Amino acid sequence: MRRAHRRLAVIGVAIAATLLIGTLGFVFIDHFPVFGAFYMSLITIATVGYGEIHPLSQAGRVFNSFLIFFGVSVMFLAIGAVTQTVIELELNEVFGKRRVKRMIDKLDKHYIVCGFGRVGRGAAAELKRAGAPFVVIDSDERRVESAVRAGMLAVLADSTRDETLKEAGIDRARGLIAALATDADNLFLVLSAKTLNPEMSVSARAGEEEAEQKLRRVGADVVFRPYMIAGYRLAQALLRPQVSEFLDFTTQNIGLNVSIEQVAVGQGSEVAGKSLAQMQVRRELGVIVLAIRRASGAMEFNPPADAVITGGDCLIVMGEPDNLRKLEKLLAEAHA
Repeated sequence: MRRAHRRLAVIGVAIAATLLIGTLGFVFIDHFPVFGAFYMSLITIATVGYGEIHPLSQAGRVFNSFLIFFGVSVMFLAIGAVTQTVIELELNEVFGKRRVKRMIDKLDKHYIVCGFGRVGRGAAAELKRAGAPFVVIDSDERRVESAVRAGMLAVLADSTRDETLKEAGIDRARGLIAALATDADNLFLVLSAKTLNPEMSVSARAGEEEAEQKLRRVGADVVFRPYMIAGYRLAQALLRPQVSEFLDFTTQNIGLNVSIEQVAVGQGSEVAGKSLAQMQVRRELGVIVLAIRRASGAMEFNPPADAVITGGDCLIVMGEPDNLRKLEKLLAEAHA
């Protein structure tokens, strides 16, 4: 796209320069009026053959001969370059859409980010950082180009349409993020997404409290109000600055290579039936277990050492990313 713009800019400059030289030549050589000289230059390089508007002197005819040669050459090059640019743009659009479709067709258990505004950009950046597969959908061409430049898979489309969600592989998706500009659009999007894939997890952005309640009623699993959360964090930064800094360390990786993750315990895991003391995850892996979400849905914070892990539980743990990956593999391994 940028190369095409540069090419068209060069063409425009070349034509303008040729017209300027022709106009100045006719003005100074045969003393044409400025507009008459411009008109003479224009019909000369355009080869329309209207004839001379005033008789030319010998010097004027010599100058006009060179103007015809260079002007016509520039026009032919301009026509060829414009044709090439149009063909390239058409081919890039066709093949680009096919390539994106092939990439989306390969996705499985991925996430769909609808909207690439301030909230959507943050969500997509976190998914990319976590190495999760995802596709971005936005109806603004500039935002889609921005996502592509950031190395993301992006589609220019209206995410509130069922056809768009189907093309994004919603039937295979693990989750969807509704981050459109208005609450009405997000409400319609969540309703459509849950209708197409009821088992999929959906998180949505809400601007108003009333919209938050409606989004939950139509199936959104998690609803965030960005302005309320921002206000809460601003107050926390003043009231409890050390706690706020610690949360930044663990959730944004600022200054420390530490993060908080959730790790599921497989039904056939080797550690199923063992206690935290028997697992020794803190001593062996340097991982701290902050909480256990039981398969029943109950949440156990700061579990004691004798807490027993069972299949289907989910551990909320904190540690270095490499150690968290080792723990995830350990908890997922089945008995031999």
